[in-house]
Amino acid sequence: MSLPMKFWTMVVNILCIPMHVINAVGLYEGYKRIMPIFLKRFSVMYNKKMHERKAELFRSLSEYIKPGGKLTILEIGCGTGTNFEFYPPGCKVICTDPNPHFQKYLDTSMKQNDHLTYDRFVVISGEDMASVGDESVDVVACTLVLCSVRDIPQTLREVLRILRPGGAFFFLEHVVADPSTWSYFFQHVLQPAWYYFGDGCEVTRATWKYLEEAGFSKLKLRHIEAPLVFIVKPHIVGYAVK
Repeated sequence: MSLPMKFWTMVVNILCIPMHVINAVGLYEGYKRIMPIFLKRFSVMYNKKMHERKAELFRSLSEYIKPGGKLTILEIGCGTGTNFEFYPPGCKVICTDPNPHFQKYLDTSMKQNDHLTYDRFVVISGEDMASVGDESVDVVACTLVLCSVRDIPQTLREVLRILRPGGAFFFLEHVVADPSTWSYFFQHVLQPAWYYFGDGCEVTRATWKYLEEAGFSKLKLRHIEAPLVFIVKPHIVGYAVK
């Protein structure tokens, strides 16, 4: 990390001291109650800008339907349910999220997407999905989630555990920018503040490296530039097969 980047990161950290204190004493948890309001608005905007990317990503979901059966999808960090419209008709969806306050937004999304069957909403983190059985789902999906889980390798181990053999993990995630760019500089400088704004989101993660090391039998991954603000512009998109 360059000296100017270290300096400005330190400045932002100092400015964030009140938030650090609020978090340390446990008061930040109150933000989780209002986070769904902001995420709902962001998700609508994100879906408009990334509609074609999402449609392209999820177009091949039907390939993972077992002969004579229905497709079962588990979504990690389902949030407000903005991926539901891209899932094929008739599939069963298990929704998970560590924030229970998304429930009412999920109820609305479920009513708007009645082409799906909803199994249940489970309040769990991606790192510990013990309530989901081994090799019990055909597909695991997550979008803009691996930026905020506390342990990416453990989350991917859980994904591999619950996927049936031959099942697939579909992902669309923002990642750290190329070190030669100004985006990289500002991602690191603004990260201390962004962490609180994004409810634990980290924009400095090289998430693709964890996917490459997770032990999937096949990984199809592309780096893209999303039509978004510079700090979350770099993305990866693709799928991995167990």
